[in-house]
Amino acid sequence: MNRARPVAALSLALAALALVAACGTNPYATSSTVLALGAQQQPASAVPAGSVGSVAGQAQLTVSTVEGLGAVLADAGGHTLYRYAKDTANPPTSACAGACAETWPPLLSDVPVTAAGVDSRLVGSVVRPDGRKQVTVAGWPVYTYAKDTGPGVALGRNVSADWAAITPTGKKAAGDPATDPAAATPGVSPTVGTTDIGGLGSVLTDSAGRTLYLFTKDGRGSGKSTCDGACAQKWPPVPADGRIIAAGGIDAGLLGRIRRADGSSQLTVGGWPAYTYAQDGAPGEANGHGAGNTWYAVEPNGCKVDPARRPDARQAITASSATSGY
Repeated sequence: MNRARPVAALSLALAALALVAACGTNPYATSSTVLALGAQQQPASAVPAGSVGSVAGQAQLTVSTVEGLGAVLADAGGHTLYRYAKDTANPPTSACAGACAETWPPLLSDVPVTAAGVDSRLVGSVVRPDGRKQVTVAGWPVYTYAKDTGPGVALGRNVSADWAAITPTGKKAAGDPATDPAAATPGVSPTVGTTDIGGLGSVLTDSAGRTLYLFTKDGRGSGKSTCDGACAQKWPPVPADGRIIAAGGIDAGLLGRIRRADGSSQLTVGGWPAYTYAQDGAPGEANGHGAGNTWYAVEPNGCKVDPARRPDARQAITASSATSGY
């Protein structure tokens, strides 16, 4: 995993411009690596996510350390395990079936589970409605997340407040933004990384894996954001009160911060104030690209992704659903 590098507090975007690569020259465009922000890097040869939880047999529980979450449970392939708030632990019951179980594959095991670093007295099972046995920890049924791209990834932590990574004692993982409001408060280090999105190529993402956008009405290097009020609700500014971390080889010189009108700090990339999009339902989506002909996903060099490109249809709500202008 790349070491974090701090960025000087309140450095204006203009200082970063001298280090910005020429727009249209994306050094990450051919990379097939999907970086899990804040996640520990693991061997790429591991079993695909969900494979252990989708085939009956003997499951394994291991302990994995994920940055920002600490020690969490993982399956035999190193994939983060989660618990669901709508389940119950006493008695153990699973409320996730059908389409839910496709997105959140249950960890199944027909025979006693092997566990490393976990108190065996906490490990059990529950019979699901379809008759299969699902592994439980401290009574909680455990699941993987189908969109976790590999071992050590924990993208499921930000999908819904109902889902949280699970610790070796069966608790919700501390510092999980989906379950711990303090984890999302100012002062937490924003992390900028990359992910590959079909149709767009490599784009910048925040700590939760959400696509970052720029707003052309802001103006590059202007040092201010023109997106406030209702605009900021639809396009949340990326906070930057803590130390800014550049992951995956991103040039830290591209990253900075500005002070917004309300006094809060906002991340800048290549001189552009950075935003996420409220209608992106999960990491790896870029439904806001091209919205109003003013909003665009950001390349790893700090430039906007080619406006002519569009994310794969399976990911898009279509940018036309966004209000013109913002």
